[in-house]
Amino acid sequence: MDDPDESRRIRLAAMGWLDARDADEVTYDQLSGFEYNGRRIALMDRQRGIRKPAGMDAALAIRTTYTPPNKVPPYQDAIGPDGLQRYMYRGQDPDHAENRALRVAMRLRLPLMWFVGVREGLYQPIYPVFILGEEARQHRFALALDEMQRFVEPGAAMAEDTRRYVERVTKARLHQRVFRSQVMLAYDGSCAICELQQERLVDAAHIIEDGKPGGEPVVPNGMAMCKIHHAAYDAGILGVRPDLTLHIRQDILDTVDGPMLRHGLQEMHDRRLLVIPRSRASRPDLHRLERRYSEFLTAG
Repeated sequence: MDDPDESRRIRLAAMGWLDARDADEVTYDQLSGFEYNGRRIALMDRQRGIRKPAGMDAALAIRTTYTPPNKVPPYQDAIGPDGLQRYMYRGQDPDHAENRALRVAMRLRLPLMWFVGVREGLYQPIYPVFILGEEARQHRFALALDEMQRFVEPGAAMAEDTRRYVERVTKARLHQRVFRSQVMLAYDGSCAICELQQERLVDAAHIIEDGKPGGEPVVPNGMAMCKIHHAAYDAGILGVRPDLTLHIRQDILDTVDGPMLRHGLQEMHDRRLLVIPRSRASRPDLHRLERRYSEFLTAG
């Protein structure tokens, strides 16, 4: 049996090490380079989804492999009725060594790291993650993705506003973070409309809003937009036609204002997007664009 206190210290050190990285995403080679007190401890197993280093009884990390941009990721449909995320067993044998390792982490209330594939060989780290409960019949565990969720009892009855809040946290901590990583990678970190490359000022904008039919957090339902253009898009000031040209609402075109309005919005009218993903599978989905543009025209 490993020492739970030492295991906790290793995890906190690993998360601090991840905090200090320059990029949002990490590679397998980078995750293999973590050291604790002079001992190298790889944070990911190349072959297995559940990482339990030698000498530990509890799992240290979990992994979800990369999903291509036009496919819905496996975790998308794994939010329970309580709003909590689920993570499937390794296979269906509850006594598999990796499933036992997750059970030990649950019993000792140890934090884990979750590495979610956003491109081949590239992962978005989500941490700390806690295992709250086990649903053996469904071959899965219930997860907490932040400190508040640790107080939720999986499967328990709760008020609807509480359930919505729990689900909102789950989507923000996992689904939307992974979506942002994938969209930003597809657009090389640049606003599709003006090419701004300041990462803190560029968002992953949904074409179809999250929660609506077709609003899944997949790359063809997204575009990288700077905060000005994202806000204009969501406010119905700016529309994107299915041919990837821009439409600025007429009243905005008629407004006399300063250089920001003139250069940032009015001059964009009828221009084509400046940044389009090289991969066809990552480009904006035509049917989603048609639907959103129709809503833009109707609202206008």
